[in-house]
Amino acid sequence: MRRTRAAAATAITVSLLSAATGCGGGSTGAEGGSNTASKELTYWASNQGPDMAADEATLGPELKKFEQRTGIKVKLEVVPWPDLLNRILAATASGQGPDVLNIGNTWSASLQATGALLPWDTEHFDAIGGKDRFVESAIGSAGAPGQDPAAVPLYSMSYALYYNKKMFREAGIEKPPATWDELVTTGQRLSKDGKWGLAAEGSNPSNNIHQAFVLARQRGADFFDAAGKPAFDGPATVDAVKQYVDLMAKDKIIAPGNAEYAQNQSLQDFANGKTAMVLWQSAASSFKAHGMKEGDWGVAPVPVPAGGVPGTGKNTNSMVAGINMAVFKNTDNTDGALKFVKFMTGDEEQKILNKAYGSIPPVKAAQTDTAFATEDLTVLRTTLATSAAPLPQVPEESQFETAVGTAVKELFADAAAGRPVTTESVKSKLTKAQQQMAK
Repeated sequence: MRRTRAAAATAITVSLLSAATGCGGGSTGAEGGSNTASKELTYWASNQGPDMAADEATLGPELKKFEQRTGIKVKLEVVPWPDLLNRILAATASGQGPDVLNIGNTWSASLQATGALLPWDTEHFDAIGGKDRFVESAIGSAGAPGQDPAAVPLYSMSYALYYNKKMFREAGIEKPPATWDELVTTGQRLSKDGKWGLAAEGSNPSNNIHQAFVLARQRGADFFDAAGKPAFDGPATVDAVKQYVDLMAKDKIIAPGNAEYAQNQSLQDFANGKTAMVLWQSAASSFKAHGMKEGDWGVAPVPVPAGGVPGTGKNTNSMVAGINMAVFKNTDNTDGALKFVKFMTGDEEQKILNKAYGSIPPVKAAQTDTAFATEDLTVLRTTLATSAAPLPQVPEESQFETAVGTAVKELFADAAAGRPVTTESVKSKLTKAQQQMAK
């Protein structure tokens, strides 16, 4: 017997909540329910800066500007990344959420499947200036193919390899590594005297997924098959995860303590000169917040296999990263929410906000600003245009990030404790993660 669409959406939400929260924690929306006041909106913003206070300082003046222009007050809450998905899933299940919220673009199809988000059909896109204002690849990461997008692109990003120029000079290293073999060799030269070659965030499931996804794609594989079914424990995906964890377990270029690192801790170590390299997305503003100056770091494409060139064949070297802006369907202020999204994605605000966060505007007209022609952003823009791939836009994507990201976290914990990380142990963790998808 086929379930109704509404029942299926409810089942997806409950399944994701179980996987993401374990004990069913997360917000019930009590501190941010939909507004009945036509002159007020609640907005959950993702933590884009080095800390939440920095985001409040960046967004506060812009929200005040919006209020002055429209008379609509925006109640802001910046939600840390480790909490954001749980909070959103709880809100979709309870029906008590904010009016407008930021979501990771990789979650778009999963949240779309719950039916809780406002679909961006032609009428809604026209209300904010039209769909064709946005870069096509950014729109492609805003929902499942063939459906109206579940969100609107807000900030675009890609991964790059950032390196500490001073540490490279002192070690006599003339250029950043272009292949994974070179990364290991370079990292081992730099891993001495209490310092390490590469930083990682082993306790950050989302970051773990991003790295494993790229390494799998470089092997011609993915974590979902052509039919959209989970395929976590195939030989290529096992090898990809093992290669990443082996940077600590075998190659010894990541400090064992990084197994416990969560969001942004790797950036602080990099800025403080404890690690010489970090794989990150749009990191310049965070480096500056930690005391670094322009010119202290260099940026290069994420490495590819030996003999490869980014953008050719299997040499994907980043996910299509970014933040989307969504509206809860049950908001009592749809008109105000559309005005707010139009404001935040307008050419002027896109330049202001993406400059502040070191990201790339997904709005075409805003990209022409010379501020987005820096060395850092040129590498990121080129990567997005030539060698980045979107994470699977399938309803189970959010659950996948939690299940596989946690498996990688557990493997890093094994490596840090000196327990062997073998092909068999990696496969076992990934098989267990795949089995969780069916529960």
